[in-house]
Amino acid sequence: MPTTLPVPIEFELPEGWHAAPPDEAGAPGAAFVALHPHPDAGFTANITIDGEFRPDAAALPEIAQESVERLRQTAMSVEITGRREIGSAEAPGLTQTLAVSAVVGGLLRDLVQSQVYLSMLDVADPRKRSVIRLVLTATASQHPTVLDDFRDFVRTVRPDTDTGAGAAS
Repeated sequence: MPTTLPVPIEFELPEGWHAAPPDEAGAPGAAFVALHPHPDAGFTANITIDGEFRPDAAALPEIAQESVERLRQTAMSVEITGRREIGSAEAPGLTQTLAVSAVVGGLLRDLVQSQVYLSMLDVADPRKRSVIRLVLTATASQHPTVLDDFRDFVRTVRPDTDTGAGAAS
């Protein structure tokens, strides 16, 4: 069953990408999944969104490392190939890139994950912090061709200030 984001967000999908039910896309813990229209060697590049309320004081690098450790429990290998903080003090973020070898669909695949972590404070109570995670997963060979789409997507992500709207646009 898909999860719900702790804060509503809006975003625009890159041209050609389409939404898919998280359970059917093999990402039951995600709140949203988008699939690339052209699979590479049987693997479909995807963008997932998840997030959680973080009442602790964990910094974004610590939260990103938690994701690496969770991925290491299911993948053959995970290597951090890049990590940097982005944004500002008011809207901090972090990006990390991972090289992942994992069995997917019965085949060992070399994948690349580009992850973006966005820290969002509750407007009504700034002591409440949520972290939204945006993840692009693609084959190592397709990653360079879909990375610009992911960057364009990330630039459109913003809090949904219309209280009657859903989590995605």
